[in-house]
Amino acid sequence: MKIILASASPRRKELLKLLGFDFEVRAAETDESIDENLPVADEIKRLSYEKANAVPAGKEDVVIAADTAVTLGGRVFGKPADEKEAFSMLKTLSGKTHEVITGVTVKKGDKTDTRAAVTKVTFRQLGDTEIKEYIATGDPFDKAGGYALQGGSAIFATGISGDHFNVYGLPLGTLADMLRGFSIKVLGE
Repeated sequence: MKIILASASPRRKELLKLLGFDFEVRAAETDESIDENLPVADEIKRLSYEKANAVPAGKEDVVIAADTAVTLGGRVFGKPADEKEAFSMLKTLSGKTHEVITGVTVKKGDKTDTRAAVTKVTFRQLGDTEIKEYIATGDPFDKAGGYALQGGSAIFATGISGDHFNVYGLPLGTLADMLRGFSIKVLGE
């Protein structure tokens, strides 16, 4: 049995290492667009399911896939395309509480478990200059919502309610529970 991470995300690789697994990375190439007329959690779960099914795997291999979105007031914030969009996203999130939703799929053979984890994040009021300085670091451009709390934007958050690893892209508590459902021991259980 191999464990396969269907993501090239360096953050997800680091997080999965925390569970003590040896694994392979096989990045999934899928369309990540969502239908904003459907519930965001359902769409994010669908994307993780599609990623899990997009990578080659044997019947005994375990595939782990995830997709993350940031939402506020029904609006979905994906990865910003440019500096202007990153600024707009961060300015909108400033001084508010938003949700980070990660869909996670674990697949082995014909068995699949797909779930969504939701974490609420509150940002303090951000100044235009600090937003621009953060954008200049280049950090926002491959992250949902245009920020990464494990990076320079860590100082933006004044509160986190839920699995903080979810904000980094992989809710470890949810994932560990899912893996147990596949009889996979986590951290020497």
